[in-house]
Amino acid sequence: MDIVIDNPAATGDILIVDDTPSDLKLLSDILREAGYTVRPASDGELALRSVQAKPPDLIMLDIQMPDPDGYEVCRRLKDSEDTRDIPVIFISVRTTAMDKVTAFGLGCVDYISKPFDPEEVLARVATHL
Repeated sequence: MDIVIDNPAATGDILIVDDTPSDLKLLSDILREAGYTVRPASDGELALRSVQAKPPDLIMLDIQMPDPDGYEVCRRLKDSEDTRDIPVIFISVRTTAMDKVTAFGLGCVDYISKPFDPEEVLARVATHL
């Protein structure tokens, strides 16, 4: 039985940060189809500049990226008074308990493992918006 999240009132500006083009496109497509405004970023520095220019309502952040990695991007966001309250959802192929503990210790609100299920992504995004 497939569970479909039908949220016709989906609103929110979501920054997606992932250096894998196929993952970035897939996540962007899923969220746009659900009604969200999506801003893709292919690396951590671009993401940080995007957040400074216009803070999003939520950030979906891959961990494994070239310098800075997702952990460092999250640390910088949470260290700044201007961005510390933006919810961050990590999305990663890293699935060990230590990876998740590190992510939550840095201040993320949720953690989605790759490969991800579109319905799970939508449910978690809706929860944190």
